Amino acid sequence: MDFKTTFIPETVKPMEIESLSFSIIENEFGSHDLSPEEFAVVQRVIHASADFELGKSVLFHPRAIESGIRAIRQGTRVICDVQMIQSGVSKPRIEQFGGSVHVYISDEDVMKEAKELGLTRAIVSMRKAAAIGEGGIYAIGNAPTALLEIIRLAKEGLARPDLIIGMPVGFVSAAESKEELAKLDIPFITNMGRKGGSTVTVAALNALSLLSVK
Repeated sequence: MDFKTTFIPETVKPMEIESLSFSIIENEFGSHDLSPEEFAVVQRVIHASADFELGKSVLFHPRAIESGIRAIRQGTRVICDVQMIQSGVSKPRIEQFGGSVHVYISDEDVMKEAKELGLTRAIVSMRKAAAIGEGGIYAIGNAPTALLEIIRLAKEGLARPDLIIGMPVGFVSAAESKEELAKLDIPFITNMGRKGGSTVTVAALNALSLLSVK
């Protein structure tokens, strides 16, 4: 294939591009103390962001990988804070075990209650998710208020997540919400600082679902 440029790509084959990318990440990441499963998650986070600083800031609760894989294999619900995460998740890998992917932030009852209470829809969507049922993987990449709310619900015994993947991005409460998550004694995957976002949250979740089918 001729791209009519002086630069010639190393490959145009999709699987080779991903394999080459992962090889570059592994070589440039350097030595680490992560387990193979944890590094698989970090690799995909870096692959999605091209940001080694972000990747090296990822933190894992000691039971995070185990809890996430077990939950997926048991057919858990995945609760997302925004539609972007729902769109990016590999649903077939979740659904093959009987699981499902949900986002409630645009539900009419959530919007109505948020307006009445003067709260963010993200907060109310977490309350709805917790009220529907116990367990679940909470994947939060956009709204720090969603992360802070599921932390509050968990502390008060009103929610019992199997795993929280909390990587919201931003300048207002994003870093602080992740610091609070890192204090919990329930399984979590997070990263430190302002960086994050829906893309890297999806990457972490998809890495877990890939580990679940191995």
